Amino acid sequence: MSPIQIPVDAITSRFGERFNSLRSQSLGSRFANLRPISEFLDVKRVSKPANFGEVQSRVNYNLSYFSSNYAAVFAMLSIYSLLTNFMLLFVIILVTGGLYGIGKLQGRDLDLGFARFNTSQLYTGLLIVAVPLGFLASPISTVLWLIGATGVCVFGHAAFLDKPIENAFSEEAV
Repeated sequence: MSPIQIPVDAITSRFGERFNSLRSQSLGSRFANLRPISEFLDVKRVSKPANFGEVQSRVNYNLSYFSSNYAAVFAMLSIYSLLTNFMLLFVIILVTGGLYGIGKLQGRDLDLGFARFNTSQLYTGLLIVAVPLGFLASPISTVLWLIGATGVCVFGHAAFLDKPIENAFSEEAV
């Protein structure tokens, strides 16, 4: 029986060149163009859009203009979700620390004096402990909450924040 082959290139090619620039950027350059908080939370520019076309126009403009700010909002919501779900944070730290510790052994056995464990046994023990704790930590509901909260914050901000005056006139045909 042959293994299942997933055509990753066929799936990702549908996105086009849109995400290639995000993959090539470093984390430091991603947050280098953060807009000032006074511009990001400018209450004077908040208004109800007249129609769906205006919503689309605002969202397209604001998603590209404030993309680093929206990434920061996602990062802050991610940190908040981990700090409010201590068991998930514990499981992440446990698995990361366990994998780091097993890696530090460099294939040698762990000798505790009363017992010897090889790397296969250590990985199995980590799996036996981490999987049930992982299910109890409810990572799926945390990820779904994170997607929903980020979507409401980002798209709500992008839809209700009007474009600057100088950009509003540049789109009109003369």
